[in-house]
Amino acid sequence: MSSKAPSYFSSLDGFEKLFSEGVPILNYHMIAPLPAEKKLKGLYAPPKSFERHLAELRTAGFSFGSLDDIAEMRDNSQKRVVVSFDDGFLSVFENAMDAMARHQCRAIQFLVPDFFGKSNEWDLVLGPEQRPLMNASQVCEWVAAGHVIGSHTLTHPYLTRISREQAREEIGASRKKLEDTFGVVVEHFCYPYGDFNEEIRQMVVDAGYRTACTVRFGVNRTGDDPFALCRIKGRHPTRKLKTLLKWFK
Repeated sequence: MSSKAPSYFSSLDGFEKLFSEGVPILNYHMIAPLPAEKKLKGLYAPPKSFERHLAELRTAGFSFGSLDDIAEMRDNSQKRVVVSFDDGFLSVFENAMDAMARHQCRAIQFLVPDFFGKSNEWDLVLGPEQRPLMNASQVCEWVAAGHVIGSHTLTHPYLTRISREQAREEIGASRKKLEDTFGVVVEHFCYPYGDFNEEIRQMVVDAGYRTACTVRFGVNRTGDDPFALCRIKGRHPTRKLKTLLKWFK
């Protein structure tokens, strides 16, 4: 067993020590097979791999918590893990919800409300890898199933590269739009691309959120900044011989 945690999560092997030190937030994007033209393979977790992740965590005694748990965390004694998804990809709605129901997992989806029913057009670099996003009706089903929604801004910009006024609008108006559309309280935010600084962080605080997620690697401990939460990317396993033999067994 490796003494150092891998850089992404595809199995609990190697993560036991790290996960005992705080609450991990797993970060997924698409729950879908890897396409032949893949450029950013880290965005994909095949459905069978995703279900294995959930099953392995439950077998190891982990419960699936929420960002509310982290915001209110007083100690790290419970074995908890939070599952998060970025962007609102349709593949999550189609391929992850049944698995989460089977494993009693409630997750949060960080949504980009100006792109409901469209695709991740902000990722122009991906070209053919642009994928469809959930529409408002599907988000309603997500919420009805007991899952949570959070804000990922209105249009998914790099917040430090736009004007202060634009950044405030992206942060605050996205929350209001989600709350008005779905009739739920939106308390959690995720920085697009993990891009933020102290000024952007304060805008998130001022907008009334309780937490904000980054793409920084690590687990979250009592006393950590709730507006700079660490996450660990969940994705498909690297096709190394050792990994292939493990999954074959």
